[in-house]
Amino acid sequence: MTATTTTQVSIEETDTAHLRAGAQITMEEIGVHLSGVVVLLRQLARAAEHARTFARLAAIVDGDVPVAAAFPGGDPWGAAARGQDRETYGGPAVVPTVRQLLWLAYNAAHFSPERRDDIEHTTYAEAMNGISHRGWESKAAQARRRSERDAEVRREVLRILCERCGATDGEHCRTTTGRVSEQAHKGRQREAEANVDARLGYLGDNPVHVDTE
Repeated sequence: MTATTTTQVSIEETDTAHLRAGAQITMEEIGVHLSGVVVLLRQLARAAEHARTFARLAAIVDGDVPVAAAFPGGDPWGAAARGQDRETYGGPAVVPTVRQLLWLAYNAAHFSPERRDDIEHTTYAEAMNGISHRGWESKAAQARRRSERDAEVRREVLRILCERCGATDGEHCRTTTGRVSEQAHKGRQREAEANVDARLGYLGDNPVHVDTE
């Protein structure tokens, strides 16, 4: 059966032409439409879930929701984590992730009453006092940005004329015997890195955005 592509043009309940291919709607068409409704409802539920998460995060960042001042093992976060030599869990949580923030808020709100007094509470603003969000990234984020930067450098290399071997746009460098090399000559490589770093706002080899404000 060929699916109908008629567009709904009215909100009148008697306007059902877009639901059927013929004069009467078939059970197969009803099943397909109901399946589409199920998909839509699932998507709406997921969108609403994300909306609730964002609203919760906004309340945490605004300081309306108390958060635990430390993780279960006692590891601090925010300003208190600066200079901490924590090797596990991706290093010090100077700028906590979304999951960590939600967990810290949950931890502060759901401990049993007899233990709640043992949990030191704070707010996001208090814990992050003196911390600039620019320049702080998790190890995973740094690795991802480094990978993206390196990939862009490889593309940029092929756009630059190599003064050493004469490789032009789209060509890889060649050895003195004419063999294609995966590694570009230093001059071409350094020029590509400089172009990419300037374009992406990186500072030298450090894949952290430069604050120009």
